[in-house]
Amino acid sequence: MSLTTTQEHSGQEVTTRLSKWTQHDTRWMLSLFGTSVGAGILFLPINIGSGGFWSLIVMALLAGPMTFWAHRGLARFVLSSSSSDADFTDVVEEHFGTGYGRLISLLYFLSIFPILLIYGVGLTNTVDSFIVHQLGLEAPSRVLLSGGLVFVMITVMLAGEKAMLKAFEVIVYPLAFILAGISIYLIPSWHMPNLNFNQSFVEFSSSLWLAIPVVVFAFSYTPVVSGFVNAQRRQYADGAKQKSESILKRTSVMLIAFVLFFVFSCVLSLTPEQLQQAKADNVSVLSYLANVKDSHFIMLLGPLIAFIAITSSFLGHFMGARESFNGIVAKQTKLPLKTIDKIGVVIMFFSIWFAAVMNPSILGMMEALSGPVIAMILFIMPMLAVYRIESLKMYRGKISTWFILLMGTLAVAAILFSLI
Repeated sequence: MSLTTTQEHSGQEVTTRLSKWTQHDTRWMLSLFGTSVGAGILFLPINIGSGGFWSLIVMALLAGPMTFWAHRGLARFVLSSSSSDADFTDVVEEHFGTGYGRLISLLYFLSIFPILLIYGVGLTNTVDSFIVHQLGLEAPSRVLLSGGLVFVMITVMLAGEKAMLKAFEVIVYPLAFILAGISIYLIPSWHMPNLNFNQSFVEFSSSLWLAIPVVVFAFSYTPVVSGFVNAQRRQYADGAKQKSESILKRTSVMLIAFVLFFVFSCVLSLTPEQLQQAKADNVSVLSYLANVKDSHFIMLLGPLIAFIAITSSFLGHFMGARESFNGIVAKQTKLPLKTIDKIGVVIMFFSIWFAAVMNPSILGMMEALSGPVIAMILFIMPMLAVYRIESLKMYRGKISTWFILLMGTLAVAAILFSLI
């Protein structure tokens, strides 16, 4: 067999392998989906729907391109490294220099870590409430309950990539099924929305602008992208880029389909006045629906959805925080990576446990402050890197590049404006 024939045969095998969808791909798709769908989904219909029906329509149309193009850009950025096993911290230092690279890496870690604390508090509160209100039992010791929950979550992550992917598989299927079930359950109570455009252009533009960050974070699985990309490198070698984009595309479709169906179903079941009231009351959409419709079905499913959503997001965010912590400390010390990893896990365990026990109200502000950094890392930095990194030059001038850069700038500006 000639060398040319052998190369052609080898090339065909690679193409076939990349085009074939495997269980590995499905598990990573579910992991990305699970990381994105956190407790925030329960507030998404209110946050987007309260701006009016036409704002909801526009944001629904923008959600797909924003989700896929942004995460694809971040994946391409991680893959642009000259090292085959580089994580996020390695890539930013390689392309932006030691000083800026370490600063970006530190900001990246500090944007994920507060969200982990929030999920620790949320998980404890959800389980505690379920035990007291649904099971009718006495409230357990918060110290023991929170410690046990955090310990179990972290143990899953320490068990390795396969165990983590399996955990996501077990968690995400019920989550998707319940989201679809509630969306269908609400269909009989749908009403015709107000199609009259009764807002001024300024009011409409303002509601759209302030809704962009909501969409950015509701569909974001930024913390797990670096680990995801490196897993595809190990699995597919030179085909990692093609396979990564294929998985990202299917994840985006799954997210848009399930989440937007849930959002529209909830919004069409409530009047604009009710949506505004729910926003003023600062309650989740399921809590509000259970109250106004006197539905025990929704009241029972609410805690279950919150528990599953928080658990899946916790796992994904812990993965990102762990990888980021290890990368930062490894560049500052000469400690072995295994030692750094153990130190990081211990620090994060006790930090999350402490936050869960203390149950501080300031965590909402911490989440808001982490928002601009996530938007910059997911939307702005990878697009700017296109004009800085030679290996990404083929994406210069593309509509997707300018679109994501614009959305990222608007998102950061809206977040900063809302904090003033």
